[in-house]
Amino acid sequence: MISSNRITTIISGTKKKEAAQEGESAYQLAKGLYQLRVFVISWIKDLLFLISGFISAGFGLKGFLLPNHFIDGGATGISLLINNLTGFSVSILLMLVNIPFIFLGYRMLGKVFVFKAAFAIAGLAIVVAVFPYPIITSDKLLVAVFGGFFLGVGIGLAVRGGGVLDGSEILAIFMSKKTSMTLGDVIMVFNIIVFSFAAYILGMESALYSILTYLSASKTVDFIIEGIEEYTGFTIISPKSNEISQMIIEKMGRGITVYKGERGFGKRGYVNADIEIIFTIVTRLEISRLRTEIEAIDPNAFVVMQSVKDTKGGMIKKRPLKE
Repeated sequence: MISSNRITTIISGTKKKEAAQEGESAYQLAKGLYQLRVFVISWIKDLLFLISGFISAGFGLKGFLLPNHFIDGGATGISLLINNLTGFSVSILLMLVNIPFIFLGYRMLGKVFVFKAAFAIAGLAIVVAVFPYPIITSDKLLVAVFGGFFLGVGIGLAVRGGGVLDGSEILAIFMSKKTSMTLGDVIMVFNIIVFSFAAYILGMESALYSILTYLSASKTVDFIIEGIEEYTGFTIISPKSNEISQMIIEKMGRGITVYKGERGFGKRGYVNADIEIIFTIVTRLEISRLRTEIEAIDPNAFVVMQSVKDTKGGMIKKRPLKE
């Protein structure tokens, strides 16, 4: 027969196991709810970016470019060229011209991207057809600069929302994978062809203003995607790594990451010794100060600086600049 102590032990073990399972289930439920919340918030933000994007791009097209017969590069430029030739609806052309690129995007980038891209392009077509945007100006320079600006804002916001307003970027990604050309090379060649046709169809002056429109849009896209804040990553190699680390943490109030490395060949020949490699990120306003502080501690320190588009987490966006 099983003793009462044995039965008590079995019951106790079972209860502990059940409690552990309940705790695990609660954790999994909480984790699932948290992930759901993150995805829902992300989708809402993406949709807001996409909606803001096609509204801004529609303003650039209908308020500036269309009334003055200017074009942009990419698939949008092709749509505007065909509109100038045939008088066919720009809204319909925007969707028709981008359809092949969307199918290409489905093969490479998946369903979510295609949904967002189709939503953004369809939204742009609708606002161009329906919204009563005012015609702002007929001054050619203002039309080129500000038409490109509002179009660039729209394209940049759409990209931040995970979609596109112009399918030529999808073609550029595809061609860069299939050939030795970079994304920039593909876009440049594509736009050279578009603007060459524009010069033949619309005249050289309109084509030149259209190139100015494209440059204005592309610079605005870069600004919207990369943001206002610019960061610089510092990699610092010095025998006085402890002093430099302490300075960055205490005087500048920034976080650091320390890598364990090994010295190699330098001014003194090959040195086989361990070394600490410091990595930190600062804003562009702190670059001069950090270089001065490093120079004061070790004028012979080896410092490498590289641009950082954005950061997430850590201390860089949470702590104020220290004086």
